Amino acid sequence: MADPLVESYLLLGLRLGRHVDGLVDAYYGPPELKKRVDAEPIIEPAALVEQGDALLEGLEDSWLRDQARGLRMYAGVLAGEELSYSDEVEGCYGVRPERTSTDVYEAAHGRLQELLPGPGPLADRYRVWREQNLVPADVVVPALLDVAAELRAIVSRLVELPDGEGFDAVVVHDEPWGAFNYYRGGLRSRIVVNLDDPWTFHELYHLTCHEIYPGHHTERAVKERLLVDEQGQLEETILLVPTPGALLAEGIAEAGPLVIWDRDPGLADRVAAIARRHGVEYDVEQAQAVARTRLVLRRAAVDAALMIHEDAASVAEAAAYRQRWGLFTAEQAEHSIKFLVDPIWRAYAITYSAGRELCGAWMNGDAARLRRLLTEHVRVGELASGSGSADDQA
Repeated sequence: MADPLVESYLLLGLRLGRHVDGLVDAYYGPPELKKRVDAEPIIEPAALVEQGDALLEGLEDSWLRDQARGLRMYAGVLAGEELSYSDEVEGCYGVRPERTSTDVYEAAHGRLQELLPGPGPLADRYRVWREQNLVPADVVVPALLDVAAELRAIVSRLVELPDGEGFDAVVVHDEPWGAFNYYRGGLRSRIVVNLDDPWTFHELYHLTCHEIYPGHHTERAVKERLLVDEQGQLEETILLVPTPGALLAEGIAEAGPLVIWDRDPGLADRVAAIARRHGVEYDVEQAQAVARTRLVLRRAAVDAALMIHEDAASVAEAAAYRQRWGLFTAEQAEHSIKFLVDPIWRAYAITYSAGRELCGAWMNGDAARLRRLLTEHVRVGELASGSGSADDQA
């Protein structure tokens, strides 16, 4: 290890990870550091707060300091520091949660009324529409692999994918999330799809974008090759949940696919052809319109988290809120709340909507800026200010 500050950062993340399973999303850094942490007694959160403060004092204003600030905040949460939920979220991710007016959701519902005409309440019509577009469970992985192959060809023209990158895909049940990318290092990912709730084909398409190309797998494999292998930036070898890097990652995975879709007018027909090969009829135009209209409804997750953690609302009240505005079934709403009360994921809810909106506005459809996000450490503050490199090109 050449840089003691980077070593301190890696050690702090690994030590925090011993307190909460899942806090370290991935680690493929120096193995001797992990062996050291695994062999030592678990360090109390108060001592980790001190380590975090010392690390911050030594770091200049930088991407790494942003990351360290998130770890210091989470150490304080574990140590029992008195913080509001909003302070916790802002300290970890650099973005303060804000409530969304239900007028915004009403407007989205109005647009969905037009896209899904017919008798009965909108929630029932949406449920019926989803059921008509579901992918059979045994088709999920084969269809995902075919979509991934199509997307890989597109993404490889945007950014150089390193030789040897790839992934495996499996299905699971009983998890608080819909899908997950376990990055293993060595340019490999394990994609896990939760089948507790069936997927429509468009949702499966988005999942593939989000988790693989141009989303999490692409970002991690490209940065491993460019930042770690070629530039020796070992801070990239640990992926940590309560940090701004996670918001950037979700922003890339949420907004990047929109850039890809809009720049390739033939993609819709090719994706529809994949669906037909797997026995699924897929009205691409309608599905895409419904999906884009529903994007704003995802902000309701942040509202529900604020209800629970700042307003002392019950889980049932928060679930009812998500059911109403997200057009969820009661079961889907109940399942979504598990994510918002999980110790490691409760603050994470903001990363999807805020990450998508910040990255989306910053890119503004510009593939060169998507390339920057996939290849460089861009800071949340840069996204919020709208600034970018002078040599960005469309």
